[in-house]
Amino acid sequence: MNYFSDLTWHDWIKDIIDVGIVSFIIYKMILLVRGTRAVQLLKGIFVLVAVWAISTWFNLYTLKWLMNQMFTWGIFAVLIIFQPELRRVLEQLGRGKLFARSYSLDRDVVNDQIDGVIKAIRFMASRKIGALIVFERGTGLNELIESGIQMESKITSELLINIFTPNTPLHDGAVIIRGNQIMAAGCYLPLSENPFISKELGTRHRAAIGVSEVTDAISVTVSEETGQVSLSLGGMIVRDINDESLISKLFEELTPNTNGRAKEHDLVTSFWKRKGGRHG
Repeated sequence: MNYFSDLTWHDWIKDIIDVGIVSFIIYKMILLVRGTRAVQLLKGIFVLVAVWAISTWFNLYTLKWLMNQMFTWGIFAVLIIFQPELRRVLEQLGRGKLFARSYSLDRDVVNDQIDGVIKAIRFMASRKIGALIVFERGTGLNELIESGIQMESKITSELLINIFTPNTPLHDGAVIIRGNQIMAAGCYLPLSENPFISKELGTRHRAAIGVSEVTDAISVTVSEETGQVSLSLGGMIVRDINDESLISKLFEELTPNTNGRAKEHDLVTSFWKRKGGRHG
């Protein structure tokens, strides 16, 4: 109580800020590990802490010594066990606004992207041709691009369809798009390690989710089994998305400097008018 009585208002403000920052960090850490294997590992750590507390309380010397040894060397085990989660934390910190690479796509560039991709996706979905298309945004994907066959080609529906046609050399990998170019095809993507992903989803969908977990890229997937189209962003996946929702979301995410929903709606409408089509 003497500590609180001696505090000045400067100290109060400093302590409030200190507690607030720590609380925010803990909250963000919980969000990062939620839905991953780290949750089960944390439960195991809590059990060990409870055993250590009991051994200390009842003076169980052998058990207490064993727990102390485990905690002494356990920090190295934690770094190894939680390596994927720690890497994810650092990558998300690096993708924060302070370090994010500025990017802004021109309206015509986005139209070129959406035009060829949507036509190709509709064709492949109707024929159940599996496909995985990744849109690069703020986070560079050079490492992933180098894992495939470099193309740097103009985006056309015909080229995308030929790439993903079964039994062709590049159909198994992912296509990565930067701006108005197909940078590479047959690219290898990191697979998601999220244990809560539906067992119905195969390697193609896990790769789409995986790349969206470690980067800010957008992935569009066509299922080879059902022909359903899925959109992955931020480690989440929306399955069986319709044309209107897909186009709207792509415009929204690929034009970050647009002014609100009204402009996004204008973009979607202009796209469909140019195609002479309708929504859905």
